[in-house]
Parts: sequence; C-alpha cells; structure tokens
Amino acid sequence: MTLEELIYLKFISPGTLLTLKILSIGISLFFLIAIFYFIKNTTWLKFRYAEDLKEFFAFKPYEIKRFEKVWAKITKRLERPLESEYKLAIIEADNLLNKILERMGYKEETLGERLKKITADILPNIQEVSEAHKIRNNIVHDPDYKITLEKAQKTIKIYEKAFQGLNVF
Repeated sequence: MTLEELIYLKFISPGTLLTLKILSIGISLFFLIAIFYFIKNTTWLKFRYAEDLKEFFAFKPYEIKRFEKVWAKITKRLERPLESEYKLAIIEADNLLNKILERMGYKEETLGERLKKITADILPNIQEVSEAHKIRNNIVHDPDYKITLEKAQKTIKIYEKAFQGLNVF
C-alpha cells in the first residue's frame, strides 16, 4: 500500500465522513437556532419590517404619537405663569421642529440652515418659522431676553402651524 492509500483509509474512511457530517449538521443547527433567537429577542426585525407595516396601515408615521406627547408637554408649559417656562416651551418646540426636519432628510448642521433649504411648497409659513427661530436664538443667546405670555403663545402657534403644514399633527 502506498502512503496516499494509507492517508485515505485513515482520514477519509466512512466512519470519519459520517462523524464530519453529523458535526457540521449540529453546528449548522446551532447557528440557525441562534439566528432565530436573536431576531426574535432584538428590535431589529420590529424596526425593519413591523413598524413599516404598522405605519402603512395606520396612514401615519409611527413616531407621531411620540411627537404628540412632546407637543402636549410643550403646550402645557404655557399654562404656568413663569417666563422661564415660556422660554423653555419655545426652545423645545424649535428642537422638535429640528428633529422632524432632520428625519425628513435635511442633513444640514443647524435648523437655520435647514430652514434656508426649505421652500414655501414644503412649509407654507416658512417666513414665520424663521422669525420664531430667531426668537428662540434670542432666548438662548441673551439671558436677559424678556418674553410675554402673548408673544410665547403666538410663537408656539407658529410652530404648531408648521407641524400641521408638515402633516405631523
């Protein structure tokens, strides 16, 4: 017998092949079960498919409920008789608009740059929103900036109209 025949008989015998087959089937089953386990127990599948289907059948983006909760919190701030609450409501409304525009695909650095890119076809009250954003900048950059309840309510109404124009509410 030659050396090749000895190696063939030793390593590739029917018993060895059966052992390798069983071992590879076992490893494959382990990884298949692991894949199903991780897909079931993570949120990847939910965000990849389930949320899209839910959004499709509800005719509303799936993050709308979260935005509505944030908006309710913002409008509740105007009920308190504190100027700091009015300022915070305007800042939060501006941040909410910034998040929405970012999710819509506007990748500019700041909200001001995003507002420059938007046309009146997308946001009908773009001029008013730009003015409201300037008020927000004044609040943030000038600690002595004063705002009344009426001006805060007017500014919040501008943001609300913008959200309605963007079909958020």
